[in-house]
Amino acid sequence: MQELLVATHNFSASGGDQFKLALYTNSATISNASTAYTTSGETTNTAGSAYSAGGENLTNVEPALKSTATACCDFSDLTWTSASFTAYGALIYNSTDSDKAVCVLNFGGDKTASAGTFTIQFPDFTAAAAILRLANA
Repeated sequence: MQELLVATHNFSASGGDQFKLALYTNSATISNASTAYTTSGETTNTAGSAYSAGGENLTNVEPALKSTATACCDFSDLTWTSASFTAYGALIYNSTDSDKAVCVLNFGGDKTASAGTFTIQFPDFTAAAAILRLANA
């Protein structure tokens, strides 16, 4: 959160930074104290799987004021086809700026795909649900 307040991340869809999402196993040590992407505990690519170390690029949706008091940022859903891996959580990070962490996602348990599709579906782009929200208290 501190990096948002010192203008580290530019979420603009046009001309902004590039963000990535990396997947992690339940042995990872990522948390709300994580400051950058790490390979420690990252989901591994199994034979024939589409996952690559470092994760995948996210497509930014232009940040918007979604209520008079809440600005939001969103990303397009991310899908791996022919996936054969297990993930317990994810890290969204800024690959343009030294791989600095944006947020950690905890899936609440292992999620597994076996030669199938693995999708990260982001919440609705609303003041109450968007993945990244800044609100005026």
